[in-house]
Amino acid sequence: MPNQLDLFGDGASDADPGASGGNASVRAGRATARAGSAAAAGVDALERRFEPLRLIAHALPGSLRFGTSSWSFPGWHGLVYPRKASVAALARDGLRLYVRHPLLTTVGVDRSYYAPIPGQDLRRYTEHLPPGFPCCAKAPASVTSAARPTGAPRSADPNPDFLSAERFIDDILDPFDRDFRGHAGPFILQFPPAPRPLRLGPAEFAERLDRFLEQLPRHFRYAIEIRQQDLLCREYAAVLARHGAAHVYNYWSAMPMPGPQADAIAPESQPFVVVRLLLRPGAGYEEQREAFAPFDRIHAPSEPMRGQVIDIVARAVARRLPAFVLVNNKAEGSAPLTIEALASGLVDSLQRVAGSTQPAG
Repeated sequence: MPNQLDLFGDGASDADPGASGGNASVRAGRATARAGSAAAAGVDALERRFEPLRLIAHALPGSLRFGTSSWSFPGWHGLVYPRKASVAALARDGLRLYVRHPLLTTVGVDRSYYAPIPGQDLRRYTEHLPPGFPCCAKAPASVTSAARPTGAPRSADPNPDFLSAERFIDDILDPFDRDFRGHAGPFILQFPPAPRPLRLGPAEFAERLDRFLEQLPRHFRYAIEIRQQDLLCREYAAVLARHGAAHVYNYWSAMPMPGPQADAIAPESQPFVVVRLLLRPGAGYEEQREAFAPFDRIHAPSEPMRGQVIDIVARAVARRLPAFVLVNNKAEGSAPLTIEALASGLVDSLQRVAGSTQPAG
């Protein structure tokens, strides 16, 4: 495995591999010097960018964590990473640079939605993370999808492992318990919309979710993300409360905005708060990805969404509840920049509230 310096070009060499003798050594030395200078410049520029963000981070409550849905985006060079690197290199080794960003204090692990994560990968992540840094991993689609996850769109074959606690434990929870327990944040159980023949009504979904949660280990935290609006009902909220699970306030194409979700399930009623910002209502995933790549700037800021998220988080902070805000690039165009805007707005909001409660002089 390449070391960190080689990965980000610090030790790169463009010398002719077929050359020999003193000229090849000189060329290799010059190439290394050029790469080292470019890398140092990238690090210095990123440090200057981080300086005001550290002030914002210092003003945030310790119970709040911001993070992105994943971390392997080459377009984040100059925002999170000091220089360009490939998707594969960032997926393998990018976490150790991701955690240096002052506002990125959690991260989503999306890959677990598609397949179990090998123990060696979990142990490598542990080596790249500071102690206690929580990661929010997704439960696998093999457990949360009513249709069999085949990779083909609109599959209507029933999934025999839908809401199988045994498979969730075997594929995800046991490996995390063994190799990653010190970094396990809330597990995200994302329930995609089911094909109409397999769609459960609100009461039946709540009943099956109840039986599923009853079988899970109690030393982990679970956050439920629904993407079918009619499931957001009293029976569902009661099941979450019974098992100490949390509702995910999501910004998603087919769901109400986060604010109306908070009207239905109050953040103050939750054991912890999870917000996931993914797609504006009515938008398509592929459409947004094509429009927003390489995710290096904000394309579609949503002030209503930001205001609602700040309100939800402020309510959690007022109750001293742990809160996790996870942002996808497809929400506005660049997850790190959305996080910076949210963090700044939240600090302003909290300072206004604090100022209004000060006794008159």
